[in-house]
Order: sequence, then structure tokens, then C-alpha cells
Amino acid sequence: MLEHYEQRLEQWISEIVVTGDDDALFASGYLQGHFAVVLSELEVEDDHSLVALEAKMQDCLKLAAKELEDHDYRLVADAWQSLHAKLA
Repeated sequence: MLEHYEQRLEQWISEIVVTGDDDALFASGYLQGHFAVVLSELEVEDDHSLVALEAKMQDCLKLAAKELEDHDYRLVADAWQSLHAKLA
């Protein structure tokens, strides 16, 4: 399952590199870093479900809300929704 998530992430990033603007590139890069951390955490756990991934990503988004300006956070949250749609 983790490989599936990684493949979808790579496809999603590739699409953004080709078609995205600076905001999309920023948000996808920021999200990619957090996504990589979440996947490494899931790797050592038993639950690799989409629900487990979503829960960990929600924790990351809470951290992002504290780290980023509102506009940048909105970009990252929207990017997550886009990536999430690819994963489902």
C-alpha cells in the first residue's frame, strides 16, 4: 500500500511540475516533505490504510497552520485535497 501512495505522489508532483504555477510548486514541495515523513512513520506501523495516512496528514496540516502564513497554509491544504483525491 505504501508503494501505491508513493507512486501516486510522484504522478501528482510530475503533473504539477508541468502545469503548476509558483504557488502550486511551493505547496506541493511543502506537502511532499510532510508526506515523506508520514510514509516513513507508517512503514514501521501495522496500519497502512488510507485512514491512517489521512490521520497523520491531518496532524501535519495542523503543524502547517502554525508554521505558515494563512495564504500559504490555504495553498498547502488545497494541495492536500488534490493529492488525497489521487490516493482515494
